[in-house]
Amino acid sequence: MPVSYASALRLLRRVPLPVVRIPRVIGVDDFALRRRHSYATIIINAETGRRIEVLPGREAAALEAWLRERQGIEAVCRDGSATYAEAIRRALPDAIQISDRWHRLAGRVMRIVRCSGICGRVLQRVAAAFSEVVRRRWARVRMAGVVMRMMSRRAREARR
Repeated sequence: MPVSYASALRLLRRVPLPVVRIPRVIGVDDFALRRRHSYATIIINAETGRRIEVLPGREAAALEAWLRERQGIEAVCRDGSATYAEAIRRALPDAIQISDRWHRLAGRVMRIVRCSGICGRVLQRVAAAFSEVVRRRWARVRMAGVVMRMMSRRAREARR
């Protein structure tokens, strides 16, 4: 049954938007879109592991503005970034800030590698393996973003 563009749009506008529940615990981290050139901030639901938002850049202002709109957040898992810590403290003063285990472990391994003389080569291999695991995880996150963009592009093309 053929339907005009205006009718289809009117029907789509009648469909209620899904209710987005504010998560209790979120994870915040930055990642490189293009190393040393462009970065972004990813926000995930720490309880489900699902991506909530990807903010452009890694500035405190963007994260702070996003957090101010979502006041139900109780805890934020983050890296050691002072920028993120300050944004979280200003936007959600009652939220608990948690330094995540991946960044703490990576920091410890790198300190040991720098301080060690005899076992340095072995520890450097451990640090490289750890970095590879982290790179693979973020590659999956980036791939999910690419897939989402492709799906939305295909949906737009299908509407035409």
